[in-house]
Order: sequence, then C-alpha cells, then structure tokens
Amino acid sequence: MENYAKVVVKGSPISKSNFKLFNTHGRAILPFNSGKYHDRYAHYEEEIAYNARLQNPGVVLTEALIAVLKVYYKSSKRHPDTNNITKSIFDGIEKSGLIINDAQIRRLIIEEYYDGKNPRFELELFGESSYTMKYEIYRREVPEKPIEYQPPSNKKNNMLKKNTSGEAKSSLVRCGICGKDVSEEATATANGGKMKICKSCLKNLF
Repeated sequence: MENYAKVVVKGSPISKSNFKLFNTHGRAILPFNSGKYHDRYAHYEEEIAYNARLQNPGVVLTEALIAVLKVYYKSSKRHPDTNNITKSIFDGIEKSGLIINDAQIRRLIIEEYYDGKNPRFELELFGESSYTMKYEIYRREVPEKPIEYQPPSNKKNNMLKKNTSGEAKSSLVRCGICGKDVSEEATATANGGKMKICKSCLKNLF
C-alpha cells in the first residue's frame, strides 16, 4: 500500500476562509455554476482534486499523515493569509479521494515562498507508519533583514485616523472579496459581521 503522495497545483492559491453562503435551510453551500465571482472557490477545489488524482493514480492514503505544504505566491505584497490556505487545499485533496478525511493530517508544516513566474503550491503527504519528522530552530550566525508586517486597515485600533486638527477621518476597510480598500460607509457586512463587502462586489453576487 502506498504511504506517500505529492500534489502540485499551478496558479496563485486562493482562500475561502472568509467566504460563506447559506441556503434556505441554513446549511453552508459552495456555489459552482451561478456565474458569479464566488464560483471560483468551488472551481479551485475541483482543480485541486483533478490534479491530485491525475498525479497519484490508484493511490489512497488511509492512515494518519504528516503534511508538508509549500506555497509559492506571485507577489510578496498582496496574497491570502498562508494559514488560511489549507482549508481550500485539503478540501480539494479530500474530494479527490487521495485521502479519506482531512482529519488524517496530524502534523503540518507550511512554508511561504514567492515565484512571480510560476505561482503554485506543492503538497507532500507522508504516512506516519513509515515516516516521522523532526525539526530544529537555531539562531543565525549572521542576522538577515527582518520582513516587517503592518496591521491591516480594518483593525479596531486603526478604525479612526486623526488629521492634524484632531478631527476623525473616515476609516478604510478591505473588501473580503476583491481586496480593495474602501470607506466603511461604502460596504456591507457578511459572515456574522466578520467580513466586509464593497458595494461593487455585493452587486456581482446577486
């Protein structure tokens, strides 16, 4: 029985962690052929499932697994949160039949890289009966320049910005679909208020 598999899917990875639609019975759904922007989440899962099966014919992993996920983004400036990428990827892997359930993933390593010419993700799955893992973190002999991050514009501590006269300016929030910064007054909320959607994207959903 095989206890190893590798899946490579080309293209910029996308995340559906902030996306939820519900049917009339309150059940979460993932539209596929509505003709709307959000169909891309289901299409991406199908693409992952197709590649997983094509690249691993006849392989079904049924045991507990170690997963090593390498995500290559097109740009270092704007991309989804890497820790949110896993939901889309493992849902697609499960749909392919390569694994039984994503609960099999008991150990997971995620690494973030950048490749402007060939964005993709590479996933390796190792059966725990034959493989184990170890890692170490060590201090660099020569420190490198740190990669600094700034809080997103929709954080509460940045909701109001003061001008030189001390008056409050309108805050900007990021649309959860197109990623553009827009004024909060020009948005609607979704997912229990956790997600902001600009008016332009809201029109495209219906």
